[in-house]
Amino acid sequence: MAQAVIVDVVRTAVGKGKPGGALSGTHPVELLAHVLRSLVERNNLDPVLVDDVIGGCVQQVGEQALNISRSALLSAGFPDSVPATTIDRQCGSSQQAAHFAAQGVIAGAYDIVIACGVESMSRLPMGTSSIGQDSFGPGVAARYPEGLVNQGISAELIAAKWSFDRDAVDSYSARSHQRAAAAIAAGNFDREIAPITVTNAGGEQVVHSVDETVRASTTVEALAGLRPSFRIDEYAARFPEAQWLITPGNSSPFTDGASAVLIMSEEAATKLGLTPRARFHSFAVAGDDPLYMLTAPIPATHKVLAKSGLSIDDIDSYEVNEAFAPVPMMWAEEFGADEAKLNPWGGAIALGHALGSSGTRLLSTLVSTLEATGGRYGLQTMCEGAGMANATVIERL
Repeated sequence: MAQAVIVDVVRTAVGKGKPGGALSGTHPVELLAHVLRSLVERNNLDPVLVDDVIGGCVQQVGEQALNISRSALLSAGFPDSVPATTIDRQCGSSQQAAHFAAQGVIAGAYDIVIACGVESMSRLPMGTSSIGQDSFGPGVAARYPEGLVNQGISAELIAAKWSFDRDAVDSYSARSHQRAAAAIAAGNFDREIAPITVTNAGGEQVVHSVDETVRASTTVEALAGLRPSFRIDEYAARFPEAQWLITPGNSSPFTDGASAVLIMSEEAATKLGLTPRARFHSFAVAGDDPLYMLTAPIPATHKVLAKSGLSIDDIDSYEVNEAFAPVPMMWAEEFGADEAKLNPWGGAIALGHALGSSGTRLLSTLVSTLEATGGRYGLQTMCEGAGMANATVIERL
């Protein structure tokens, strides 16, 4: 059976996902084209050799419609012969793209494939793709007659179930910013970031190379002053257990970004004279209660650890997406995880959550972290809309 190896990982520095954000003036096709082009140029790879490009994107409408992965590779100058597809597993879309890509290599269907993702939340805000219509239909409504809720309410329910208080979630969030700021200052992200020339709000051409959403000055005291984002009377009556402690400060910010991973068989890498940085070890995907929605990283992690034959103590670094602070906190408590290994360079609360790009963004940081620390195994998991999660174990080479 073929081994699927990671030859390189690359991403844009993220931008604030609102008008005036660093990447808000750049078409999302060009964001994704930039990382695709950077990936093949950095590795002196003739793109004609790429068997497929599998991209993740959540808001597949407007500028991100009609298979944005194919549009991006054409913009990047790839040959017409290179195909592409775009998938949606909500926040885990590009992590799933990496799974499909690696599994294709293992199955012998691909020799060389790129997994990637993109999201421009400044140009296509959350909710755009539903165009104001019912996305569930009558069957789902009948199954959940009281109604499903948005992710913010789910985060409140998790905080209540695990007995996290406001100080705990704010403390976690401040630490995320502090860790990310320290990683930036140390140059930890330099290898994975491909600087991109963009037009800023003043109409000037500038190079964007530093994650824009990180706030080094964040403190628990400052976060404590923010008001809850999701409390309304209807939900307060329905969920009396909720403490209403989720704020913009302990949630991931809207973000723009793109990322990509070059995946191939060991044999292909050897033929091309390329040195793999890591290999895919194990995969899992799981579903869980869609009301709580964000809890599926727990069953997904149990599944991937069982498949891998590893214990949590064997894992040297964990990337657990910080959609909201209670998610990684819940995960760490479930597994008795070493908090020093949990998002050691900060997570999405600081580094942003560009939906379709986040899966391969986390993977790029996981590879970089293992290399920087000399760790062997890394685990990545991410909560996803409607109560799902992917989990991936990689091994540094």
